[in-house]
Amino acid sequence: MAKSEIVHWFIDHLSFIGPVGPDAKKMIPIRYNLRSLIVRHVGTIMTVLGVALTVAVFVSVLAMVRGLESTFVDSGEPLNLILIRQSSQAETNSFFDRDIKPTVETTEGVTTVAGEIIVLINQPRLTGETANVIVRGVSDKSLELRPRVKLVEGRMFRPGLREVAVSRSIANRFKDAKLGDNIKIGRSMWNVVGILDAAHTAYDSEIWGDYNEISGEFERPIYSSLLVRCADEASLVAVRDKLANDRKIRLDVFRQREYFEAQTGSASPIKVLGYLIAAIMAVGSSFAVMNTMYAATAYRTREIATLRVLGFKRRNILFSFMLESLLLALVGGVLGCLLALPVNGISTGTFNMNTFSEIAFDFRVTPRLMLEGIIFAAVMGTLGGFLPARLAARLTIVRALRTEV
Repeated sequence: MAKSEIVHWFIDHLSFIGPVGPDAKKMIPIRYNLRSLIVRHVGTIMTVLGVALTVAVFVSVLAMVRGLESTFVDSGEPLNLILIRQSSQAETNSFFDRDIKPTVETTEGVTTVAGEIIVLINQPRLTGETANVIVRGVSDKSLELRPRVKLVEGRMFRPGLREVAVSRSIANRFKDAKLGDNIKIGRSMWNVVGILDAAHTAYDSEIWGDYNEISGEFERPIYSSLLVRCADEASLVAVRDKLANDRKIRLDVFRQREYFEAQTGSASPIKVLGYLIAAIMAVGSSFAVMNTMYAATAYRTREIATLRVLGFKRRNILFSFMLESLLLALVGGVLGCLLALPVNGISTGTFNMNTFSEIAFDFRVTPRLMLEGIIFAAVMGTLGGFLPARLAARLTIVRALRTEV
């Protein structure tokens, strides 16, 4: 669009703009900014894509962190307590005598107790590399205490036999873990007879077998943890305080939710790395917006002078150019969120430093994450557009009119 056409366009639309002259108070119409972006479509597209890629990476990384955190947070039941050896921090390095269980079972307010053992095996993935996998020896009460864990294929293992049930995630990612396969645990081969779905909780990263068979295979007649169900909230508080202060038991007592929430620290390195990558890309995207807006300022000096002649003040021009950069960034932010949507639901795994095993989780792109991505884009647009907008607002009328096209 030629400069003269812009001037004529303003003259034709004075009724929309409002009164001109030193008393003009109305803002520059947003139609002007939209037409300007369309005229400079190449720069506009490149800037929008730069912002979109930055936002897509930002949202994807946070979706990974959110998925990992929610895997732990969703694993606990509100009326469950978990007991482990003092200072153990996790079930994988906890062990204590089995004669403690009757004492816990007879505590007032306790309705159900399941004694369990945890062992780690090193299992090859389908891709070839190996990872530690949790094998949990469970009792007949364990499934009752975890209502989110469901048997979705096959059947449950039978006591007295070398049989296991594996989570769907383990079956999809590790060798010899499909229904009907034989997997090596300890010195024996165990038949996979069932597939479990743990509703995206931490138990989606485990193999379950009968407690007596698992403890016998590894010659460990101990418990790693006790899972306790209380009658109600009041009972839970009383039972927790009583067991925690019982010197005969000497176990750490946690709400099940608190225990798993404490393990969300595994997501911290990923979160820090994600923010670092996003920050570096955000700087680049802000410069892209800035470069586009500086080019727009240099290209439209006579338009800016015309705006001043028509009576628009410096703050009107500053706001108009800031609005233009913000529009660029917001379009890029929306596009970036759309680009990140395909990662939602993708399953992956990472090393859990608390349990020294692999934890499986799904990427989760939530509406809140998408809103954060758009706000992130708006911040980039604001930072990138301020200096060019300030430059445009400070151009003098005489200098702008003398600028050659």
